[in-house]
Amino acid sequence: MDIKSLLISLIDGIYEADIAVEAKTLINELIRTKALGAPTEGRYKLDSNYRAGKIDVSSNGTGYLDTFGDERKDLIVEPQDLMGANRGDIVVARRVFAKSKRVKAKVVLIAQRGFATYVGLSRKEKGGVVVRNIKTALPIAVAATQKSLKQLPPDTLLKIDSTSGAIREVLGVLSDPLMDEKISLTLFDKEEFFSKQSEEEAKSFGNEVDKSLYPNRVDLTDTPFCTIDPNDAKDFDDAVYFDEKNYTIYVAIADVSEYVYPFGSIDKEAEKRGFSIYFPHKSIPMLPRVLSENICSLKPNVDRLVFGFKIVLDRATLEPKSEELFEGVINSKKRYTYELVDRYIDGSLKAADKADKQILSWLMPLFALTQKLRAERMINALDFHSSETRMSLDEKQNILSTKIESETPSHSLIEECMLLANKAAAKRIKYGIFRTHEAPSFEKINRLLDDLSLIGIEAKSSPQIPALIRNIQAKADESGIRKDVDKLIIKSQKQASYTPDNKGHFGLGFEIYSHFTSPIRRYSDLVLHRLLKSQLRNEERLSKFQLENIEAVCEKLSSLERESDKVAWDFMDRKFARWAAERLGECFTCKVTELGRVSISLLDDELKGARVFLMDDDLELFERVGVRILGSDIASAKITGEVVKRFD
Repeated sequence: MDIKSLLISLIDGIYEADIAVEAKTLINELIRTKALGAPTEGRYKLDSNYRAGKIDVSSNGTGYLDTFGDERKDLIVEPQDLMGANRGDIVVARRVFAKSKRVKAKVVLIAQRGFATYVGLSRKEKGGVVVRNIKTALPIAVAATQKSLKQLPPDTLLKIDSTSGAIREVLGVLSDPLMDEKISLTLFDKEEFFSKQSEEEAKSFGNEVDKSLYPNRVDLTDTPFCTIDPNDAKDFDDAVYFDEKNYTIYVAIADVSEYVYPFGSIDKEAEKRGFSIYFPHKSIPMLPRVLSENICSLKPNVDRLVFGFKIVLDRATLEPKSEELFEGVINSKKRYTYELVDRYIDGSLKAADKADKQILSWLMPLFALTQKLRAERMINALDFHSSETRMSLDEKQNILSTKIESETPSHSLIEECMLLANKAAAKRIKYGIFRTHEAPSFEKINRLLDDLSLIGIEAKSSPQIPALIRNIQAKADESGIRKDVDKLIIKSQKQASYTPDNKGHFGLGFEIYSHFTSPIRRYSDLVLHRLLKSQLRNEERLSKFQLENIEAVCEKLSSLERESDKVAWDFMDRKFARWAAERLGECFTCKVTELGRVSISLLDDELKGARVFLMDDDLELFERVGVRILGSDIASAKITGEVVKRFD
């Protein structure tokens, strides 16, 4: 039982006999802090005045305790009551009752550090050098003498052990743009490089696949598969083919589980990473590049091992008539980019060679089919007009430009194929690893409706949430603010997560769903591949073993997924902050996206996507304003500004 599970069990009570030996130290600490009393009838139970949970710390030093087993509002922890706790730490806190409406708490025990290291920033202050947490600006107790700290250059970045306070590494200085990558990775305990053992293990598989060594696999090397990915992609983990005559879609996925063995060096690091991280200029892969960009990658004109689905559709209903899971070998005939396929779809580009003609002969009919599949899916699913900020950097890692990218027809083509495979995979398991998205709470929906009323979109609350959301979107279309409203709706949704039990996927409108199609960059998919293989091979004992700790695996992966997103966002925010620091006093056009005591606007000018915090009153949601940059703190990656012009 891990620490979180133990603390959750203590809320309702746990028998002394059920507590593992390694947990006794924590139990004794809880008794010392009076969070636990003597066992009653052999059961330990957390005192009602104490709460356990995960702490978050804002940039002003205030803590917010997300309590376990309690869906009420977070408890506020004042900076002086954190007791050294930092973002991500699992803590036990005593509730403090005061005159204020919000219940506060005081940390009494740090049960588990959320991160092994902090990023500290050394600064000369009265009395000497102080090292402050780069995210909260709170001072950090560092195991170093003032003499050694004074020898450091101004604004030195330090990687500090969260338990001992020892300086593990001097990262560099804050003024260097090359440090942003290191800061973002260190903030979330992410490593770029793999151990020598993992790299050697990855190299041992070589560069080529000899299909004669796999006589029991389905040989599809003569089938004209192709891959479609972003222009800068280096790892290709899915390939598709459409047999129009038999109305059959083949979705072939890189067979990572053939190379990454449970408990091996690569597997241990992949499990720790959970997901690949994508920066504007590079990726931090989940697997060693010699695997992710070579033997596992479905590169063109080379044989590769795959694990996939052969899905036969009914021509009339478009429902799957059969979904055959197979282990195979393919030889992708072409590597396409989304941009290239979009040009084939709109007719602005013709086939360049024989391979193109062969693939386009089935790719265009597949596109037509996926458009029908999408239309059918949208009867129950939600359709959001989403976009993503793409950032380009120069050789010194300063911003060159940004652009807003939206999904295109080629993205839709691949998405529908992957959704079919993901659903087919989920249907084959009763318990394991599902991709779950629950319906939003009525509290969040009512909050959404209040926000919408501020911009003239009136809608009444309804238990039929999908219908309500579609009604809101229709009104947003009429007002020409669909993308902005969709962002508000997405904000009101619960986060998708991984769960061992099927709970359906609200956003997609699916009763059952999982992740199968990206094992190169998502550990969840690799776990599912292993479960499906043991099932396919009737290895019941192996399957049972794989499921023993699956609940903890799902919870950990859900957390790691959020972290990997935060790493990328933190990096981009820091780049924007550097850009803004050189433009103090200059004015730019922004769009107000969030109202509050401190409102948030997004830069919508020559550069797009940067968050600018505004102290101005009487702003309107989604209005375009002229903003003067007042300040930019690179350490906290925060830009502040003031409104100097309001556009009609």
